[in-house]
This record gives sequence, C-alpha cells and structure tokens, in this order.
Amino acid sequence: MRRCIQIITALITCFLALPVLAAVPADWPKTLNFGIIPTESSDNVTERYRGLSQHLEKQLGIPVKMQVATDYAGVITAMQFKHIELAYFGPKSYVDAAQRANAEAFAMQLGPDGNQGYHSVIITRKDSPIQNIEDAKGKVFAFTDPNSTSGTLVPMIYFVKELQVDPEKYFSRVIYAGSHDAAALALLGNRVDAASTNDLNLMRGNGKNWNTDKDFRIIWQSELIPNSPLAFRKDLPESLKEALKKAITSFIDPESLKQLKAGGYIPVADAAYDPIRDQIEVEKQLRAR
Repeated sequence: MRRCIQIITALITCFLALPVLAAVPADWPKTLNFGIIPTESSDNVTERYRGLSQHLEKQLGIPVKMQVATDYAGVITAMQFKHIELAYFGPKSYVDAAQRANAEAFAMQLGPDGNQGYHSVIITRKDSPIQNIEDAKGKVFAFTDPNSTSGTLVPMIYFVKELQVDPEKYFSRVIYAGSHDAAALALLGNRVDAASTNDLNLMRGNGKNWNTDKDFRIIWQSELIPNSPLAFRKDLPESLKEALKKAITSFIDPESLKQLKAGGYIPVADAAYDPIRDQIEVEKQLRAR
C-alpha cells in the first residue's frame, strides 16, 4: 500500500511540474497555411523559412504548413479563396492582394543590416560587352514575374517613363523568367543578355548559385523600395492576428534569420506601400497611352 501511495504521489508531482499550455481558441484554424512567393526554387524557400515556421508553431500552438506557389499570382489567389491565412508577399503583389484578397500587412522583413528597403537592378554577365542600358538595345531581356515589384514594375516604369521606350520594341525579345533566381540563372546560362532582379536576391544567391561580384555587372539601380511584408487575411480572428504580430516581431533566432538573409521583423502598416500603389498607377497610365 505504501509503495502504491509513493507511486501515485510521484505521478502527481510530475504532472504538476508540467507546463500549463493555453488552449488554442476554438475559432482559430486547425492548421496555419503560410503562402510564400517563389523568389527562388521551392526547396530553397522551404528550407529558408523552416526556422520561422517552427517558431510560429511553438508560439501559436498549431501546425504551420508552408505553401510555395509556382508564381506570385498563385499566392494572391490562394489568399483570395481562403486557402492560406498568412503570406510573404513582394510589395507589388501585396498591393494586389490587399485589393483582391483581403490581405493586410502587419510586419516588414528587415534586410540583414536592418535596412527597411532594397533596390531593383538590371544586370548583365561580367564578361558581356554590355556596359549600360544603351548597349542592351536589340538584345534579349528577362523580367522576373509580372507581379514582381523589383523584377518587373520598377524597371518597366524606368523604361517607359524615363527612357521613353517600349521594352518589347527596344529589345529583340522579352521573356518573363518567373523568379529572381531564374532570371539570374538565365543570364548565366547565356539564354538572355540582360535581366532585372534586386540587390537582396543577388545577395541571397551569392556563394550558392553564383558569385555576384565575379558573375554580374549592375548597369542600373533604382531608388529604394520598401521591404517585403508579411500579411494575414483581415477576416481572421482578432486574437490570432494579435498572436501573429507578437510571434513574428519576437522572432530573433540568429541562425534562422541568417538563413532568411534577414535582420528581423518590425511592425508595418498598409500605408507603407502607398508609394507602390502610386507606381502601379503610373504604369497603368503609361501603358494606356
């Protein structure tokens, strides 16, 4: 009997020592679906975001499922039809998602040095005779995705507004590579003569897919573009949205942030992307001429 009491006492002591886990609110989804735009191959994206995904699972108490779409529009559509609750967008794709998919930006991903912006760039191969945009006339050019800010919107405005040229006529052929990595690799593979991307993605692929300084020459750089946001659907429970804000902005794991080539996350409001809305309007007006 004494032995039995000892065992029961030990079990009660162990039980009381366990941490008390808060119950997940009933109106939260059973799984948080996290959509990510395809800036590079899906395997690379999944690996880069693994640490953040695990952090969210721990903080929220529910599984997180990452979904990397085949193009930017796929992430917007997934949120529009409520297949995802959370997404990492580019600035332009976020503006489209805010209009079409009830998306609301709540956090901005900082650059590795804590910077809040990045630049669109046009690049050629280092061994190319192309030294400037004028030299690229009549050559083959690659944009990234039609919904990319730095890979399409910003350079398109540069061509049409500043240079006053139609890329389809200025170059012998224009392609859309699909992602920033794909555009840079098309350039390295001699499938195109020049391409648009951004300095952040060049840095992410440095030492992995290319050596930026040895392989590429930057022949144009834009003004600063606000960094990409994380956005959730506006119709999510308020308690979940608050939990996501807290979880994302508290993410400080050095190794995971190194994988992301990020300096952390800060709160951001939708209005931070109004300059992108202005650029989209300019592009529409220029194309309507």
